[in-house]
Amino acid sequence: MDHNNTKQKVVTRYAPSPTGFQHIGGIRTALYAWLWARKNNGTFILRIEDTDKNREVEGAIQHTIDALHWLGIDYDYGPDKPGEFKSCLQSDRLDIYKKYAQKLIDKGLAYPDPYTNEEIENFRELAKKEDRPYLYRHHRPTEFEAWDGTKPLRLKTPEVKRYEWQDAVRGKLSAGEEMLDDFIIIKADGYPTYNFAHIIDDLEMGVTHVMRGEEFISSTPKFLSLYDALEIPYPTLVTLPPIMGPDGKKKLSKRDGAKDLLEYRSDGYLPEAMRNFLALIGWNPGGNDEIFPSEELINKFTLEKIQRSGGAFNEEKLKWMNKEYLQKQTPEFLAEYLKEAIPDSLKNKPQYSDDRLKKLSPVVFERIHNKNEIVESAEAGEYDFAFTAPEYDVEILKWKNDNMVAEALPRLQKACEVISEASFDTTESIKSALWPYAEEVGKGELLWPLRTSLSGKAQSPDPFMIAYILGKKETISRIKTACDKISE
Repeated sequence: MDHNNTKQKVVTRYAPSPTGFQHIGGIRTALYAWLWARKNNGTFILRIEDTDKNREVEGAIQHTIDALHWLGIDYDYGPDKPGEFKSCLQSDRLDIYKKYAQKLIDKGLAYPDPYTNEEIENFRELAKKEDRPYLYRHHRPTEFEAWDGTKPLRLKTPEVKRYEWQDAVRGKLSAGEEMLDDFIIIKADGYPTYNFAHIIDDLEMGVTHVMRGEEFISSTPKFLSLYDALEIPYPTLVTLPPIMGPDGKKKLSKRDGAKDLLEYRSDGYLPEAMRNFLALIGWNPGGNDEIFPSEELINKFTLEKIQRSGGAFNEEKLKWMNKEYLQKQTPEFLAEYLKEAIPDSLKNKPQYSDDRLKKLSPVVFERIHNKNEIVESAEAGEYDFAFTAPEYDVEILKWKNDNMVAEALPRLQKACEVISEASFDTTESIKSALWPYAEEVGKGELLWPLRTSLSGKAQSPDPFMIAYILGKKETISRIKTACDKISE
């Protein structure tokens, strides 16, 4: 039998269980499957494996759809667009599984399990006492009764042998006879097991490439024995490397701070940055470039460049990448991003306005990487100068080369005159108006008291930027207040 799938059109799928949490590892599987389908003008399917009703979480299917939608992963078929498949929910496809189960029964390759749970537990205990692996097939009944749907249906392993198979990433893999057993294909409740349903769905949906984590390698001989029992070609198996924690020593887990994908959206990560970041955990296109917009990712993606070893989830790198993508956005986008991020405490400041917030934007985005950092900076008071007249001790206005703060008074008065005639269209127009005077009296001598009079802080943006953010009227008002303080 030809075990190579000869279909030309690439079909991939992402098939999560609706358990409510979109783990980074699962989402990366979806991303790679999508990239490979799009690279080959193929089909990408979102299928929901909802045959274990005890684990299902309400709203989880929509959560998965929202996560993929946010990340920019579009699917050709899914729960909300089943198309020719009628449904992409396994719970709606029970008749299809029963049809294939009947084919196996007719071939003598499936039989109802005659044992009680207690009897099976006794078999396990016996194997344990005798220090040998428990294998159900050692207790396979000699005669099979007719299956009436009330008992679990098991595959009769067609041939107990060592399996070898080709993996697109790991190369030649193999596993021995001990991995093969008569596993349950349909449970007593009428629902198929994962081991059965995913193979039937892949066959029915024409899936050519199956991408999944390395934890499935040990189960692969079982899957291959089912392909053989049904006499169907194997799809291309693609084992993806694990995503490791920050130390690179163990798999990323919730304890390492692994979050649901949509939490990263709430934190202000851009979908294109997250997509780019995830793609590079376990795939390396070569070269030094690390920024790959969506189209470039699709063009460059190949199975050959997927790594065998795990890649670390490095949040610092994600932050860096997000900043790179933020810097590519329009001023309008950044202003809206900033407005969404800042806490209400800032919006309630006496001089708050959207216009000032927009002008503050370049100052903010020079340093931050995400929305969380905006909130932290705002709560630390770093942006207060833009929306509140500062309160400060007059001594802060004294430049280090001056003997007393009063020496700043004539310079501030002159600055006020210059500013009242200056254009406030840009920071540069303000700077060019003040610069000749700064060079005349000394840059520090002018710029230090000017900046501190506007911000009230020893550390803040330059005075031209602050003046631009505040506007002419408020800038003059704050300089005059400083002059009054010195004169008191």
